[in-house]
Amino acid sequence: MASHNPDHCLFAVPKKGRLYEKVTDMLKGAGVEYHREPRLDIAICKDMNMTVVFLPAADISKYVGEGNVDIGVTGVDIVEESESDVVRVMDLGFGKCKLCVQAQTSSNVTDVRTLAGKRIVTSFPTLARKFFDPLDKEMGVTTSINFVSGSVEAACGLGLADAIVDLVETGTTMKAAGLEIVATLLETEAILITNPNSKHKDIVNLLQHRIQGYITSQKFVMVSYNCSADVLQDVTKITPGKRAPTITNLTDGGHAVSSLVMKKQIVKVMDELHLAGATDILVFDLANSRM
Repeated sequence: MASHNPDHCLFAVPKKGRLYEKVTDMLKGAGVEYHREPRLDIAICKDMNMTVVFLPAADISKYVGEGNVDIGVTGVDIVEESESDVVRVMDLGFGKCKLCVQAQTSSNVTDVRTLAGKRIVTSFPTLARKFFDPLDKEMGVTTSINFVSGSVEAACGLGLADAIVDLVETGTTMKAAGLEIVATLLETEAILITNPNSKHKDIVNLLQHRIQGYITSQKFVMVSYNCSADVLQDVTKITPGKRAPTITNLTDGGHAVSSLVMKKQIVKVMDELHLAGATDILVFDLANSRM
């Protein structure tokens, strides 16, 4: 690893996998600029006293908890599995999936308690043990929890397990392996975490504001339209905005209105505005924001 300024805040992000592209896009949108040289897992930010370190997502929670790095992005599942002492700064809204007990469809398991005392294969042995321990106590048995680092979904088909505990995102891989969900341990997504004793709380706060601004800009669009005075009250009810719409008086006695609208609702909102008498309806994407 290349050297870095010891006074810099260290920010750990996933070096590859399902979270890598999402995180790099988020940082770019949030204005966190850096240049990563090929084959290097470290990059110094251009306008912040911060160094980005690229690490396996499964290790980030541990590094943050132990104070080796100040801030990181990883999944709730990783934090819970590692039992690291970290502060959950904010949820990032991507990388959403569920950690589930899965069994073969052909086994017709309808009650997860019937799997107590059986063989479980997982990459999350701590969480699996926490889930099955109360069931073991209830049933008077001991569940065998075996760790594997990959290809967990193949364990049942190979006769190595009676069930698995693994992440489910779309369910495609699970169904292809002939598995179905029996129980859900937790719902997870990518989160921003920090060490509770970090000396760079100013950088943490700045980064949080930048990321929150970008996330907000991805959720909302700006709608702008004109309307007459007699329909102003009706149209502003359709577009109340995050706090309130911006209303400007026009020389013809009408009004120009601008308001934030949830991106996923904008088509419906435009239809409602048109029916309510609004004209010149325009929609603008947001690059970034501060609310």
